[in-house]
Amino acid sequence: MTLKCKICGVSESKILNYIVNHKYSPQFIGFIVNYPKSRRYVELEKLKLLIDVDKKKSKFVAVLVKPNDEILENLKDLKFDYYQIYDCPPEQIKFIKNKYNKKIISAITVKTKSDVEKYREFLSFSEIILFDGSGYEYSIGFDHNLLDGIPDNFNKMIAGNIQIDDIHGFKNTEYIVDISGSLEDGNGKKDMNKIDKLLNKVHNINL
Repeated sequence: MTLKCKICGVSESKILNYIVNHKYSPQFIGFIVNYPKSRRYVELEKLKLLIDVDKKKSKFVAVLVKPNDEILENLKDLKFDYYQIYDCPPEQIKFIKNKYNKKIISAITVKTKSDVEKYREFLSFSEIILFDGSGYEYSIGFDHNLLDGIPDNFNKMIAGNIQIDDIHGFKNTEYIVDISGSLEDGNGKKDMNKIDKLLNKVHNINL
């Protein structure tokens, strides 16, 4: 079983270039494209320049919160492999998937067990189901025990204030680990040393 990871909230070219060229680059890299409340938000014109790179082995993910038609049209020709979508009903996400021909990460924010059970509504059209905390830009965690009993017959991702040293706990699970805040310095900027530590740790777990 191979542990996979996603580094989310990348907003600087030097950080992105470091990640895609790392010898143990992550499977997924995420960008906050329509949520200005987040300090990781990237405005459209900057985003176009930022992701105009050779992705190498990584897949690029547009993180979208309740996207409207305007942002979807602006993104449609950019080099995104996946749309990670929050706060949309299943039928709308399915429509977006079909219209724009993108792979889908359907994000479910978790506070209670009943939130977890919503995953069934998104299974038929989602490549990945993400279970996240409810804090959005605040990297708030949730009780991972709420995921007990979730079957292993679909692709799952987990986020929500996960720390680098938590990674080993996901070694024998089916979850793709999504990390953002714990890779930042005190000013909310991604830290290359922390990214390097994460990617090496994931690699060593997979040996």
